[in-house]
Amino acid sequence: MKNTFSILFYIRTSKKKTDGTTPIYVRVTINGKRSDFSAKRSIDASKWNKSKARAKGTNENVRRLNTYLDTLKQKLYDSHQHLLNKGKVVSAKAITNHYLGKSEEKKTILEVFKLHNDNITALIGKGYAKSTITKYNTTYSHLKSFIKHKYKSDDLHLIQMSLSTITDFDHYLKTVKGVGVNCTNKYLTHLNKVINLAVDSDWLDKNPCLNHKMKNETVTKDYLSELEIQLLIDKDITNNRLSQVRDVFIFCCLTGLSFIDVKKLTPVDVKKGIDRKQWIYTSRQKTGTKTNIPLFPHALTLIEIYKNHPEAVNRGTLLPVLSNQKMNSYLKEVAVICNINKHLTMHLARHTFATYLLTKNVPIESVSKLLGHKSLKTTQIYAKVIDSKVADDIGSIIDDAPTLSLRKVS
Repeated sequence: MKNTFSILFYIRTSKKKTDGTTPIYVRVTINGKRSDFSAKRSIDASKWNKSKARAKGTNENVRRLNTYLDTLKQKLYDSHQHLLNKGKVVSAKAITNHYLGKSEEKKTILEVFKLHNDNITALIGKGYAKSTITKYNTTYSHLKSFIKHKYKSDDLHLIQMSLSTITDFDHYLKTVKGVGVNCTNKYLTHLNKVINLAVDSDWLDKNPCLNHKMKNETVTKDYLSELEIQLLIDKDITNNRLSQVRDVFIFCCLTGLSFIDVKKLTPVDVKKGIDRKQWIYTSRQKTGTKTNIPLFPHALTLIEIYKNHPEAVNRGTLLPVLSNQKMNSYLKEVAVICNINKHLTMHLARHTFATYLLTKNVPIESVSKLLGHKSLKTTQIYAKVIDSKVADDIGSIIDDAPTLSLRKVS
């Protein structure tokens, strides 16, 4: 892509000086990004030719001023060429800084990444969830270890970031770190956002991530059948801790709440809904989307069972929810006890809720609202699961169905 580079002189009438003259400013523009600074000269506004961006007239003072502006413009062109010849970042700010003799900002990728993370940390609860900064911090850690692994260095200057750097980071995540394709793409998306910050701040000329192609793998979301849900509910589990974990998992199967959202539920989140029955009124921590969920009878039973549980009472929460790591660890034991040959996780409960509703012909728009999805496209993933289930269920019937031999029709 060809760079667009222009230099414009203009007067700032809003900054009129005490002697009545108006200061002249310079605007350097590259690819739509501008950098303005004072030309250190001023003029009577009536003597400025706006269309020609020069002083009007032919007297000695006018000629001297226009010559000064021509010289200034040429020096800016020289600064532009100097940056090109040195292979440095060519931006409006860089040209201005070179002309003014200011030192170049040699930012590093980890420095900018930390700046980005600090910025969004300050915005937790104001448009950003705590889980978001956790994900960016994880990406930061992976990038830091990659730079150490690949370049034997503690950091990289932004100018060293190239398409091959991005490609190598992609490969490193998948091979050395054993990260899946879709998760790798999320880390690269985080890096892309940070590099965009560097470009927007004129610390980097262009984003090397733009030419890196990413393609997500199609992942089939597992879920529990009605039979398996009932099996979990009916199973007599004598271990109190495992029974508690099972109950929280079932509650999520019946509400669609994610781990973080069920953990933060409090008794005041349960209120009478539009139908005068008990509903949960909350918002998703991940997106901030408000979610109102009518409660199934068994979910209400679980709330009643745990309303005086010491852990829930001490925390002021609706249910005694352990850490995500412990919940998922204990769920493996629950699966074995209940003879369920599936990898039970807290997120599987959310998938189960969505799939169950869709199999009961609840409109996908309603399911999307209950899940707190911002886009219907996200919910449609579950609809594909249902189509797959239908194909499996009816496949054997089709194969065994009566057939009619081909015959001619007269």
